[in-house]
Formats: sequence, structure tokens, C-alpha cells
Amino acid sequence: MYINCKGELIDLSTPRVMGIINITPDSFFSGSRAQTNSGILKKAERMLKEGATFLDLGAYSSRPGATDISEEEEINRLLPAIEVILKEFPEALLSLDTFRSKVARKGIEAGGAIINDISGGKLDVHMLQTVAELQVPYILMHMKGTPQNMKDQNQYDDLLKDILFYFSERVNAARQLGINDIIVDPGFGFAKNIRQNFELLSKAELLQMLELPILIGLSRKSMIWKTLEIEAAQALNGTSVLNTVALQKGAHILRVHDVKEAMECIKLTSEIIN
Repeated sequence: MYINCKGELIDLSTPRVMGIINITPDSFFSGSRAQTNSGILKKAERMLKEGATFLDLGAYSSRPGATDISEEEEINRLLPAIEVILKEFPEALLSLDTFRSKVARKGIEAGGAIINDISGGKLDVHMLQTVAELQVPYILMHMKGTPQNMKDQNQYDDLLKDILFYFSERVNAARQLGINDIIVDPGFGFAKNIRQNFELLSKAELLQMLELPILIGLSRKSMIWKTLEIEAAQALNGTSVLNTVALQKGAHILRVHDVKEAMECIKLTSEIIN
């Protein structure tokens, strides 16, 4: 299973790691935030050295109840970060965490490689067409509502069936427009409560029915630290446990705050699976 990033074929038969760099003042885990050039570069350098294949840049906080910001503010945060990373690490593959087509276009034109859309094209009617025109890989996530109201949107007839139906419809819409490289993300914590998150993880192997690369983002999320009655800063061990489960369920990409530990999960799990 491969995706084409800037002309480079990335083999996902061995799971990969995507490191999170949030260029925001209010992302849920303070350790993921970087708002100065030196801070951004320091994170990027460490993550690349530790084995990250991708760096995911987020300039809009999508945590539950996050403050909505303008497109202009998101662009003004994102573009300098892309520039500073690619100047130092020109081969870096940057994923752009945005649901806005204008931000996506400007970010890819500035050197980004992937669009990571939490809304699967539902919050911007121009997103799918824009990705098709840009011909970049598209991470299509499951979410209901918006970051501001998703906590109240967690009603499902059948969680996994509803998610699979959503993906079948969204993937078909993307394919119709000519998007070739699609990665699915079931969206842990997005319009799902803690019980639903664990149900989703327990049945995550069903996502393989889609025959697409699967991205799993569990890193330091509240399903871990609320269950363990700790803080997000203490949730690394719990993250490694759940990342290991995700790999056993078929994850191709782990989106994480802690690259070294995720790489260790992949190495050890591959020994068991193989």
C-alpha cells in the first residue's frame, strides 16, 4: 500500500509515524504547541531524527470547544511555519491540518505535501475539488458537527456501521472528483464519548474493509487520561498501550506527539505480527 507525496512513493506496508506540531496557543496538550520559529524548528528536528515520516502542522485548534479563528489568522500562522521547516529540512513531508480549502491551497503551494481534513470536506464545499486540483494525498477524518459543538453530536444508531457508511459516501465523493491517494481517520474524540472511543478501537479492524490506509490518532487524548484519572502530560504510557492495540488492528499511520515511543511500538509490534 503506497501513497504519492510530492513524487515520492511512501510504502505503508510498514506503519509510519506522523508527528504533531501545533502552531496554536490553545491545543489541548501544551507539549504539542510551538509558536516561535526556533520552537517549531526544534520540534521538527527532533521528530525527524526520531523517525517521523510526516509532520502534521495545525494552525487551528480542533479540540472540543476551541475558539474559532479566521482563515487569515490560520494562514498567517501556517505559512511561516512551512517556510521555516522546509528551509532547514527541504525533504520534510508536511501534512497540513485544515478543513478550509483556501488554507489548503496556500499551504500546498508553499510546500506542503498532504491535506489532513478533520471534516472530510463537510465544513468547506470547495475542499474536495481543491484537493483534486492539487493532486495531493487527502486524510479524510470522521467527525459530526464542528469542533465547537461536536461533543453534543455523539448519537449513533450503530457506531461502526455509521462510520463505515460515512467513509463510503465521502470516499466515493472524493474519487468522483479525481482524488487518488485517500487515507481514512476514524476520528477518536471527535463527536465520540469515552465509551464510544473504546468501542471504536475494539472494532477498528473493520476499517480494513475500506481497503485504504488507516491513520489512528490517540495520542494523549482524554479517553486515556480521564480513564486513568491523570493529566494529558502523564498520558504517554497509556498512549503507547493504545497505539500498540491500534497497530494490531491494522493502523498504517500513527499520529502522535511522541515520535520515539511510537516508533518503538511499531518495531516491537512488527515482531509479534510478523
